[in-house]
Amino acid sequence: MGRVTTRVPVVKLRYAASAPPASRPDTVVVEEPLEIRVDGEVLTVTMRTPGADIDLIHGYLVAEGVIRSASDIAGARYCAGSVSDGPDGTAQNTYNVLEVDLARADRARLLAAGRIAPTTSACGVCGSASIEALTAKLPQSLAGLPVTLAAADVPAYVAKLGAGQGVFRSTGGAHAAAVFEAGGELRAHAEDIGRHNAVDKAIGAVVRAGREPPLGGVLAVSSRASYEIVQKAAMAGIPVVIAVSAPSSLAVAAADSLGMTLIAFARDDGLNVYAGAGRLRD
Repeated sequence: MGRVTTRVPVVKLRYAASAPPASRPDTVVVEEPLEIRVDGEVLTVTMRTPGADIDLIHGYLVAEGVIRSASDIAGARYCAGSVSDGPDGTAQNTYNVLEVDLARADRARLLAAGRIAPTTSACGVCGSASIEALTAKLPQSLAGLPVTLAAADVPAYVAKLGAGQGVFRSTGGAHAAAVFEAGGELRAHAEDIGRHNAVDKAIGAVVRAGREPPLGGVLAVSSRASYEIVQKAAMAGIPVVIAVSAPSSLAVAAADSLGMTLIAFARDDGLNVYAGAGRLRD
C-alpha cells in the first residue's frame, strides 16, 4: 500500500557553532490504527505500521487462543465502509478496519479472548492476567520441545534479523521480529512500529504458510523481551526467544515457569541466558 514510511518536514539543529539550523524532509515510519473485527464484533484496535495486516491478524489470533491454524479463518477483508476523504476530496478506503470470519464460530473462545481497549505501539496489552493463566491456556507443553542451539550461533540469528530491517534503516523507528527453524533457516521476518505487532506478523506469516503450533524453532526480536513477547512465543509453541535488548522481570519468570529459553543482550561479543540454559549446546 506504500504506507510503511512517509516524508515529513524537519528542522535539524546541531550544537556546533558553525552549523546553522537546516530544514529538509525526513523519512519516518507510518503509524495508523487497525481495528480487528471477528464475526462482526470488534475484538481489538492496535496501532501498527500498515502492511502484512493479514499476517498480523493470524498471529494475533493465535496468541489470543482464538485460532490454531490458517484453516480456522474462513476469510479476511478490509471493510469497504471504512473511508475518508483523500487529498483530491474523493472518498478512499483507509485500509484500517479488517473483517475476519471464523471457520468455526466458537463464541466462547472468542469472548474469552476478547479485549476492546486499544493496543498501542508503545507497549501492547497483555492477553493473560498471570503466568498461571497463560500456563492453563497453552495448547502444548514447551519444556519437552526438542529444540537446541549453539551459543556461538546466536549472533547469526541476530545478523539475519538485522539484515531485514530496511524500514529501521530508513527511519530508526521500527522494531523487527523473525521466526527461525532450530537450525537457523529463516521462516518469516517482519517490521512494525510496535514490537508486539512485528511478532504477530512474523508468526502469522508462518501460520498462513500452513504450519500449526507448536511451531518449534526460535523467535528473535530487535527489542527488549517483555512478558507479551514471551506469551506470544509460548502460544505459538516457539520455545526459544532471542532479544537484542533487555528482558523484563515478568518475561524471565514466565520463560522459566513455561520451560522456555530466554536469551537477551544478544550481541557479537556475548549474550545473557535468563532461562532454559539447558537448550544451549557447545
